Amino acid sequence: MSHLLEAPRREATAAGRPTMARYGVLFFLCTLALLLYVDRICIGQAAKSICDELHLTKTHLGWANVAFIVAYCLFEVPTGNWADRFGSRLVIARIVIWWSIFTALTGAALGLWSLVVFRFLFGAGEAGAFPNAARVVTHWFPANERGVARGAITTTSQVGGAIALPVAAYLILLVGWRWTFAIFGLLGVAWTIAFYLWFCDNPDEHPWANDAEREHIGRPARTASEHPPIPWGLVLTSPNVWLLGTIMAVGAALFYLQFQWFPTYLKGVHGLDEATSGWLSGLVIFGGAVGCITGGVISDAIIRLIPERRWSRRLCGGGMLGLSALSVWCFGYCEHAWAATLCNAAALFCLQVSIPTWWTVVAEISGKHGAAMYGLMNSLGGLGVLVMNLLVGPIVDAREKLDIARIEVWRPVFAGIAVGLACGALCWLLVDAKQSIVERGE
Repeated sequence: MSHLLEAPRREATAAGRPTMARYGVLFFLCTLALLLYVDRICIGQAAKSICDELHLTKTHLGWANVAFIVAYCLFEVPTGNWADRFGSRLVIARIVIWWSIFTALTGAALGLWSLVVFRFLFGAGEAGAFPNAARVVTHWFPANERGVARGAITTTSQVGGAIALPVAAYLILLVGWRWTFAIFGLLGVAWTIAFYLWFCDNPDEHPWANDAEREHIGRPARTASEHPPIPWGLVLTSPNVWLLGTIMAVGAALFYLQFQWFPTYLKGVHGLDEATSGWLSGLVIFGGAVGCITGGVISDAIIRLIPERRWSRRLCGGGMLGLSALSVWCFGYCEHAWAATLCNAAALFCLQVSIPTWWTVVAEISGKHGAAMYGLMNSLGGLGVLVMNLLVGPIVDAREKLDIARIEVWRPVFAGIAVGLACGALCWLLVDAKQSIVERGE
């Protein structure tokens, strides 16, 4: 296997300390997440330009967003299962090349239906990225470091979202929305080449990992035994699957609202220009980034302080989702752009504090099918985004025709998101982190 940077395989350092190859792996996973969200989120900032040039309504834009999430949900489980069976190196490379091509082609859309097709194929390409990342973390990090690793990945995904909006705003002003998508697509091609040359699925195969690091990771060498089939009967009758899927659905609805609709809200309700709306939208996503890394630290700390797995997970997940619901409710009544932005950032911060705990629980209850099960529950989460996009455009279009204050146009949207998050917090109280979804009697 060739590598971008070759290093002699050391059996031990002079001091017998572990090498740091796993942090090289984490670097690639973090930059994967960053690029994924840059390409996913930039359409929110370009929405007004796209609608103006292609003569689309907010309802039409919602259809394009729905096309993305439908494809994303359909391909999450198959792509995750490929990784469980064949390894993540080739699958991740295929994922990034595919989505990068259709990011660039989004800029070639000539009307509604070409935009819908390109966003569908873009969603099919991005599907499986996070299930693969979850699988790689499980293979490359010991249990007591996985919360921070997952928090770092989700943090950089949020950083990608935070920088995507203002960067896209300036690129749109500089080169137009079409070339903005082309530029973002090229970044993924460069990343794929570097990743494919450096990464190994198994720590035992990587020339930068010594025996001390492999012992620290605590994973034995993988055997060539056949990967067992997914026990769908057990999976689909597990309450944990549906509870965690519901939690992801309400959280995803809030998160996607930020980049698919929040810039449009700022421009329409508060009259902000392209650059200012981009910066304020980026600030909201930055709040989520801080929440992600905070959540990773909290998750690992709670594991150490509260050995009982059920309540340690419920405390972190449910408590933070409840606070997020409260923040969104307040957001709906903010009359100034800065107040709305800060409440929205607080909501996303609280939501993202809970996400590393969600990742941890999914890994704990999924056995050898971690990537596929992450994909399944993430797909269920996509239903929340689908419903949100089907409703937001028509609701806002209809209410804009009424003789009501602009601040009240979006209020039913925020109220619905808040109620959904509160239901998600209640679901956390029923999640059993000690109950496997793929094995009987656990």
